[in-house]
Amino acid sequence: MIFLRSLLFNVAFHGWMVVACLTLSWTVLLPRPGMMAAIRWFLGTLAFLERVILGLRYEVRGRQNLPDGPFLVAAKHQSAWETTKLLLLFDDPAIVLKRELTKVPVWGLFARKAELIPVDRGARGRAVASLLEGARKVVAKGRPIVIFPQGTRTAPGVYHNYRIGVGVLYDQLHLPIVPMALNSGLFWPRRAFIKRPGTIVVEFLPPIQPGLQRFEAMIELETRLEAATDRLVMAAGGPPTKRPQSAATPSAENDSARL
Repeated sequence: MIFLRSLLFNVAFHGWMVVACLTLSWTVLLPRPGMMAAIRWFLGTLAFLERVILGLRYEVRGRQNLPDGPFLVAAKHQSAWETTKLLLLFDDPAIVLKRELTKVPVWGLFARKAELIPVDRGARGRAVASLLEGARKVVAKGRPIVIFPQGTRTAPGVYHNYRIGVGVLYDQLHLPIVPMALNSGLFWPRRAFIKRPGTIVVEFLPPIQPGLQRFEAMIELETRLEAATDRLVMAAGGPPTKRPQSAATPSAENDSARL
C-alpha cells in the first residue's frame, strides 16, 4: 500500500509541479503580493496532495516563540518537504539559497520576483558579502530570514557541521535566532521514492537573543537544535544523531567553517 501511495503521489506531485509552473508563470507579471499569493495557493495544493494520497500531515509547535518584526530562523534541513512549507509557516520569509537556483528556467523567475536571498557559493569573502547584502535589504522591509545552518539536507541520525552563515547574520544584523527543529526526513527521505504516512512535527524553539558573541551563539544554536531534533526524531521511531568525537562539543573550528 505504501508503495502504491508513493507511486501515485510522485506522479501527481511532479506532474502538478510542471503544470503549475507553466500555468502560473504569468503571475510574475503581477505586483509581488499577487504572485506570492499564487505561490502560497500552489504550495497549499501540495500539502493537500500529501494528506489525501500519502496520509501525511504536519503539526506546528511553538509559534508563540516567533518574535515580532524581523528575525532569523535557523532550520534543520532533512528533506525537500520543508522547502515547500516555509512560505506557509512564516509571513513573507526571505529564504537563503544558492544563486544558481535563481537561474533555473521558470522556477528562477519566481525566486527572483519573490526577493529571496541568493548567495554566491565559492570564495568565503564573496559568499559572506552577498549574504549580508541581501539580508540587509530584507531586514529593512521587516521580513524574517530563513537559513539552513548546515547548508545541505542532512538525514535523521547523521551529523553535519554547522556553517558560519547564520552566525554572520546574527553578529551583523543583531537579530534573534529562532531554531526550527523537525523530523521530516523520517517520512520524506532525501532522494527516496517511498514517502510514508504519519505526522511531521515542526517545532520553533525559544529564540537566542542578540548580545552573545558569534561563537557562543553558534554553540547555543547547535546544542539546542540538535537536542530538539533528536527528541522529535526519536519520538517518531527514528535514530539519534551519531556525532563524531571531534564534534561532541561545538568548537571554534565551526566559527571559520564554509558559508
